[in-house]
Amino acid sequence: DLLQRDFTASHPNERWVADFTYVTTWSGIVYVAFVVDVFSRAIVGWSAATSKRAKLVLDALDMALWRRDRAGNPAGPGLIHHSDAGSQYTSFAFTAHLLEAGIDASIGTVGDALDNALMESQIGLYKTELIKPRKPWHGLADVELATAEWADWFNNQRLHTAIGTIPPPE
Repeated sequence: DLLQRDFTASHPNERWVADFTYVTTWSGIVYVAFVVDVFSRAIVGWSAATSKRAKLVLDALDMALWRRDRAGNPAGPGLIHHSDAGSQYTSFAFTAHLLEAGIDASIGTVGDALDNALMESQIGLYKTELIKPRKPWHGLADVELATAEWADWFNNQRLHTAIGTIPPPE
């Protein structure tokens, strides 16, 4: 655990936290994974799928890497990716991808949500602000579209008290 519950950062791409949750739909369960930059609280990557295999979290990581690279602020050496000890995050495919990207893996204690408290809070906001008020959900496409819209709003309009009551881009 490289973070030791210290959810602060002095600049973007210093620390990312990640986790996933599920949404019950008429078509079955949809899993949604997020990657959040600790400095700005911005959602830098996310993914939705009907399976919680490693590809779910790999896709969220790939989106984060792509978005940062495209914005001219690529992730590089020194970046810490923190998650829980779920099998997706400890899989060979995921850890190899982190290594290839030069990202240090950090994993919290098994069964202790406080070790990833920032991400747990983020998922709580997602469920409170989007998922619960708009249910019932029809399926994957429905959840994906709504999540894309919510992530855009969250990143560009929602005020975050942890960063001075401003949206992440500011």
